[in-house]
Amino acid sequence: MDSFIIFALRKKYESLEKLGDPLSDIGCLLDWERFRPFLSDMYDNKSERGGRPNFDEVLMIEVLVLGQWYGLTDKALEREISDKVSFMNFLEYPEKAPDSSTIWLFRERLTETGKYNIVWDEVNRQLDSLGLVIKQGTIQDATFITADPGHAKADKPRGDEAKTRRSKDGTWTMKGSKSSFGYKLHSKVDTEFGLIRNLETTTASLHDSQVDLSEEGEVVYRDKGYFGVEAKGYSATMNRSTRGHPLDIWNEMRNKRIGKKRAPGERHCAVIKRVFKAAHVMVTTVARVHVKMVFTAIAFNLYQLRTLKKQKVI
Repeated sequence: MDSFIIFALRKKYESLEKLGDPLSDIGCLLDWERFRPFLSDMYDNKSERGGRPNFDEVLMIEVLVLGQWYGLTDKALEREISDKVSFMNFLEYPEKAPDSSTIWLFRERLTETGKYNIVWDEVNRQLDSLGLVIKQGTIQDATFITADPGHAKADKPRGDEAKTRRSKDGTWTMKGSKSSFGYKLHSKVDTEFGLIRNLETTTASLHDSQVDLSEEGEVVYRDKGYFGVEAKGYSATMNRSTRGHPLDIWNEMRNKRIGKKRAPGERHCAVIKRVFKAAHVMVTTVARVHVKMVFTAIAFNLYQLRTLKKQKVI
């Protein structure tokens, strides 16, 4: 980008910054350059074969975080990067902004290569380096991520050749009297700092208790949905009554104590759904939904780090 244009954009951004810009607050919370060594080998156009230059890998990671932070489709994200000075400033005024196809293909490449796992591991490493290690236990919970079921009947296979938007891996499930179609996000949150430290995405019909995100030696607080299922860590799971065996006072009091510990674990679900608008997805497979949820979790952790910084925890 021309230096004069950048100068003019920076001057324009100064007035915006005075009003408050969350992107300015979160931009310095991660060392984005740490992601570069893990991602540079995703493309082969740097070899003797050559090829069209790809967009900077770190820039693309930042773009994906932006998309999840504002709940934007790839088309809308392409437009906003070219239009909003706050987006340009966050991306450090790139020479050229990626289009929607490039954004989609980069996310697909992360999915196919499994590099998103390395990105997530690096985020966790940086959290630990800030002193935000798990000390007092974790909270595991799950929440629905809905998808479009399409017009076919629920029991009719979609098929590999289908051209509708009907989700390929999504399934129907019931919770109480309400049915949901799509996927389920399982997450583990640190009780002390409220940061997401692990996650897994499954189809919606898989029961919560079939996923264990705990680690040996750590306390994991879980609701009644996990009753009767062992955990790798120390299980602080709420008890529930069974036929002929109602809960006694001791277990009711225990449930209340666990409930108080679990209460902060509801916050990240609320932020993900209400702030980031990530409760509904348009992608059609578990793998694609999971990559979106990984970047939503990164966005949430930045959101929470911003809060911790204001509270002078970090």
